[in-house]
Amino acid sequence: MSSKQSAPKNARKSGPAGPRQQAAAAPAPAPAGPRPARLTAAAALTGLEGLALAAAGIYLLVMGLLGKPDSPQQAETGGITVLALAALPLAAARGLWLLRRWSRGPAMATQIMALPVAWTLYNGGGGAMIAGAVLLAAVAVGTLVLLVNPTATEALGIGPRE
Repeated sequence: MSSKQSAPKNARKSGPAGPRQQAAAAPAPAPAGPRPARLTAAAALTGLEGLALAAAGIYLLVMGLLGKPDSPQQAETGGITVLALAALPLAAARGLWLLRRWSRGPAMATQIMALPVAWTLYNGGGGAMIAGAVLLAAVAVGTLVLLVNPTATEALGIGPRE
């Protein structure tokens, strides 16, 4: 058996790193330039959604502990779940604010998930529920429009695939 055959395929070479390895090791530069108003608005709306979810989660937790729910355990579990769900839009809003490329995906996912919630609220009846559903749907659609805008995608460093 020759020495070439016995060496593992994934072994590192002892020489200097090639240009491909050097490029992979360098961190990606952050997009330069000011934050466009559309991206600022998308970050603010996504952050408000996250804050609303966090407030709902805290409310469920408090009512589960202090109120008289049918199932305190279910109310507390629901509150913790909603608080955990609030982390996604809050992280996405911060990323959008700081012009982080990764943040667009979670922000868009949050808006897409908000649309069926708005539909469920709308079909739930009651004037306040319908008003909340319309508001949530308008915010979700508006934020999606802001996120797919070419100005926002360019500011985040997202361009057409080559």
